Amino acid sequence: MKRLEKRVALVTGGSSGIGAAIVRRLAEEGADVAINYKSVENLEQANALKEELQASYSGKFMVVEANVGIKQEVDQMIEAVEKTLGAVEVLVNNAGIAPFQPFLNVSEELWDTTYQTNVKSIFLTAQRVAPNMMKNKYGKIINIASTASVLVTSPVIPHYISSKAAANQLTKALAIELGRHHINVNAVGPSTVDTDMCHDYLEDPAIREQEIQANPMKRLGTEKQIGDAVVFLASDEAMQINGHLLMVDGGLTVKAAQPEDHMQEERGL
Repeated sequence: MKRLEKRVALVTGGSSGIGAAIVRRLAEEGADVAINYKSVENLEQANALKEELQASYSGKFMVVEANVGIKQEVDQMIEAVEKTLGAVEVLVNNAGIAPFQPFLNVSEELWDTTYQTNVKSIFLTAQRVAPNMMKNKYGKIINIASTASVLVTSPVIPHYISSKAAANQLTKALAIELGRHHINVNAVGPSTVDTDMCHDYLEDPAIREQEIQANPMKRLGTEKQIGDAVVFLASDEAMQINGHLLMVDGGLTVKAAQPEDHMQEERGL
């Protein structure tokens, strides 16, 4: 039997990138999946993903539009999922943005939009699905955080870094409050993954190589690796894991900053 057979899952920002990889892995494990997208620009991707899943798996799949930083749209989205698939049992808060801007150039609008997308969306969606999870004494809420949740990863995204730290702390707070209702709340922390969000940043070969060399595994992460981590946290294998930030970062967040790595070469390591 597949690990998530007939479980109802909702993935925000699920039409592309890491979100789409998560959707695919949930579907592979037998879940019925709702694919959230934000705007008409993402609709074609969402529909194509739905058709791909329907051709490959026996589960039920749907696409649903919502800006998950707006309460009314979140309520309408989850109501639609409940009517079509049933109560949400696995919520994956993947929607996020990382607009690169140095601190002095960050406008109030950009700050608010970043927090609305990266933090408020978690609050709104979790608050909406939690009552049914409490009633059923079962639920998995998984938030996609970042290495930026625990480290200052770049000097030009202070709004993003602080929002991901907030998402990490919100994960812990919800884990304590909802845990007694048999709801697991955890987060996954990717390092740099080559997705649409990072495309422009990684297009520079020098920057790409710098990211690779900075990682102890000497490689970038993949979208599927994030999906694998989400599936684990959503499965019964992780029933006693709660309030945890699972880093999928090749060891980046446990490596002390090194000005150079020549000592490893000299020692033949």
